[in-house]
Amino acid sequence: MRYLTDRKRAVGSGSAREGTHHHWQHFVSSVLLQVLLPLFVITFACAFGGSFEEVVAYYAQPFPLIVTTLTLIVGMLHLMREVHEAIEDYVHGPAEKLLIIASQGFAYTVIAVGLFALIRLAAF
Repeated sequence: MRYLTDRKRAVGSGSAREGTHHHWQHFVSSVLLQVLLPLFVITFACAFGGSFEEVVAYYAQPFPLIVTTLTLIVGMLHLMREVHEAIEDYVHGPAEKLLIIASQGFAYTVIAVGLFALIRLAAF
């Protein structure tokens, strides 16, 4: 029988040395989203209600295209990190790894499809 103190039991199961990195990733992406989301709403509102030709001409300009692209990429990466944290907190075992792979695959697929659609719209 081993008599271990709480401190001895905790040795070796400390931090993974990744907390600060994740914190800064979340912090930077949320600050970027605070700037990008109002810009995206404004640029989307300017194109909303126009005919197809007007929308294509509007998104052929660099500013709305860049704002929409950055919002898509930063927003999906931020969402992917948040979902990853939630899965790590509440799901354990093999299902955890499968859900993390599925959520990352979903996020990167949405980014790829969104960028393809934006490039097609801008080059139309």
